[in-house]
Amino acid sequence: MAFAGVSTASAAAAQPAPIIVTGHGLPSSIGDSAYDLKIITRERLTGSASDRLEDVLRDAAGFHQFRRSDSRSAHPTSQGASLRGLGGNASSRALVLLDGVPVADPFGGWIDWPSLDPRRLGYVRVTRGGGAGPFGSGALAGTIELASAARGELPLLSGGIAYGSRDSLIADAALAGDVGAGYVTISGRFDRGDGFIPVVEESRGSADRPADYRQWSTRARAVVPVGDDTELQASAGAFGDDRERGVASTDNSTRGADASLRLLGRGSWAWEALAYLQSREFSSRFASVSDDRSTANLVLDQHNVPATGYGAKLELRPPVGDSTEIRMGLDYRESVGRTNELYFFVGGLPTRARRAGGRNVTIGGFVEGSHALADRLVLTGGARIDRWQIKNGGIREWTLATGDSLRGESFADRSHWEPTGRAAIAWQPASALTLRAAGYFSYRLPTLNELYRPFRVGADTTVANAALRPERLAGVEAGVEFQPLSTVRLGATLFWNQLDNAIANVTLDDDPEGSLRQRQNLDAIRARGLEIDASFSHGPWSFAASYAYADSRVRASGAALALDGLRPAQTPRHQGSATIGWLGEGGLTASVTGRYVSSQFEDDVNVRRLDDALTFDAALAVPLAAGISVEARAENLADRRVEAGISGAGLIERATPRTLWLAIRYTGS
Repeated sequence: MAFAGVSTASAAAAQPAPIIVTGHGLPSSIGDSAYDLKIITRERLTGSASDRLEDVLRDAAGFHQFRRSDSRSAHPTSQGASLRGLGGNASSRALVLLDGVPVADPFGGWIDWPSLDPRRLGYVRVTRGGGAGPFGSGALAGTIELASAARGELPLLSGGIAYGSRDSLIADAALAGDVGAGYVTISGRFDRGDGFIPVVEESRGSADRPADYRQWSTRARAVVPVGDDTELQASAGAFGDDRERGVASTDNSTRGADASLRLLGRGSWAWEALAYLQSREFSSRFASVSDDRSTANLVLDQHNVPATGYGAKLELRPPVGDSTEIRMGLDYRESVGRTNELYFFVGGLPTRARRAGGRNVTIGGFVEGSHALADRLVLTGGARIDRWQIKNGGIREWTLATGDSLRGESFADRSHWEPTGRAAIAWQPASALTLRAAGYFSYRLPTLNELYRPFRVGADTTVANAALRPERLAGVEAGVEFQPLSTVRLGATLFWNQLDNAIANVTLDDDPEGSLRQRQNLDAIRARGLEIDASFSHGPWSFAASYAYADSRVRASGAALALDGLRPAQTPRHQGSATIGWLGEGGLTASVTGRYVSSQFEDDVNVRRLDDALTFDAALAVPLAAGISVEARAENLADRRVEAGISGAGLIERATPRTLWLAIRYTGS
């Protein structure tokens, strides 16, 4: 028997260890506990009333876009992501990543939310506060990391179809299958709707009509082992997004395709190599509406905006012990694009044309170290250095009839070295209590859109500025985490941020017939505030809440002196979200979500005030049999008017009204 035991043990030892693929990136850093983190789980991502990612992200209070509208009715260029009351415009001040790849539009910096189906994701991690080190440039207000769902989170076959108010439809399907020791996922989604009339009822005219939308996306992903501890992740996707803004000649369209390769080594020397490509085609038309809103006339046709983004990253984590971690690496990003426009319409025909664009390049190196002392104290710090270039910029305007040049400028190339860094400490004086503090400074390049493209919204015109300087942020924060039980958590963070050279649309002439603005660098935006996150579960019940207070003020001089001391445009002081959930026997689920956003100003001069809003969403899922369930969902259940914009003439635009959904879903084994 003894010999038999030895023989069995020897045979077991001779067998190779199983190869395990995760589908995720390298493990979280030791130093993550020192920063203000918010995790949104897959259960929440797949259980919201709207089934849209930008809505779920509001669970992390402080997240906001330039407009309160979502990607069914907002103009795509208003959908940058930001955090912590730093204001915003079209571009994102938070860095949004999908499996390590930046997803912002390479020309404008906004996020193409219809391309990001929340049902494809395993979790979202929101890090509030300026990033540096391995995150690269652009993480001014924080980092939003989207992680694709792994094989263990995906059934072999799943899908659903939902029908909602205003003849709305959502249809999605996904297939996940094992291939050897790896797996492949393929998914697709289609959304459409007749939409609602954006202009509020008391201001409408015969020209106003529902803003319909039609959106689709598809994605394929393969995760395969290429060695005992090496994993290859390959992704490719495409999407289309067509919307109208509620009057004739205000349609816009986006087409995009993305591809990435990520190779991960999980041995003693952990490493990651990443390369990606983005391709975008965007078009948008703009109209002028008569004072009585009876007619709409085309004033600008942005008929073709091609843009390409690509980049690469290499990260190494040398073996330095269980309680110490070092991350180091290099990354590269490039964005190139241009806008092609027809304007100055006479008798419905354009008389002039414009072409403008350029190229932005960033290459940088980073190092970050973390160390844990006796499981009670964590120290972390990182730094990076970037070399950025703004080059090949130019604008040309000409008369269509004769080809005569009206304007032709080639802007001087610019480049600079940009150092950034961050450091933090987390101390656990008791098992249930963690105290933390952090400081950071980061930067963001102006986008091609901000540098070169003028635009018009109704009668309001905004002029581009090729001389814009990069935004730079410095900030500090202090927080506390209290978790007496695994089912109870309470966290609070105080923060102070100063955003120097903040890019804003500065009003030069605020005429009731139409405002004239220009993109300019303000002296600074100072934001200080408080963030609170809480969660609790007991039996079938769960509760999660998030609240953010941000006192944000502009510091301005020179031409923008009138803005000094005012609040940044589209920046609320208070935001809050709370969800109560219930999980019954057999998979029956129900939830109610309340969201509050305080009043905010449409404009930089703080004249046009948008009212506060309290809305409620609800969702109910009833399992039937054999993986089939029925869902009933309601957005903005009380049909509260959520003001999303207001023009110089006082015309108010609203966000999504009450929307009811009935769905049937199938989840296979």
